Amino acid sequence: MTLDQLRKLRESQKQGMSHRNTEGKETTVIVGMGTCGIAAGAREVLNTILDKINDKGIQDILVKQTGCMGLCYAEPTVEVRAPGMPDTIYGNVDAKVATDIVEIHLVGKKLVDGHVFDKPAPDINKQ
Repeated sequence: MTLDQLRKLRESQKQGMSHRNTEGKETTVIVGMGTCGIAAGAREVLNTILDKINDKGIQDILVKQTGCMGLCYAEPTVEVRAPGMPDTIYGNVDAKVATDIVEIHLVGKKLVDGHVFDKPAPDINKQ
């Protein structure tokens, strides 16, 4: 690798790491990275979410990893906690659904249909 390539790699890694800094971030995206999640494709989901957030220039979202969420049958799973929205767990997430989570849920402030596995009861959810 050349020095220029190493510098570019360092900058891209720094950008990805900025989404793990908690300071000033109210929205949290948690990707289930237990063994079952990784086997089901969670690494691709995590990378897609980070890429889409970076593509849109969004800085105020904290992206974290966790172990098993207890929803092994629905892996990969992604939990989203955003102000003004119900805490939501999405299941059977692939790269397309991960893109929808960023574009529809995080940017558009609407739930992504067909992949919601856990959210508050309808009488609590004012969406």
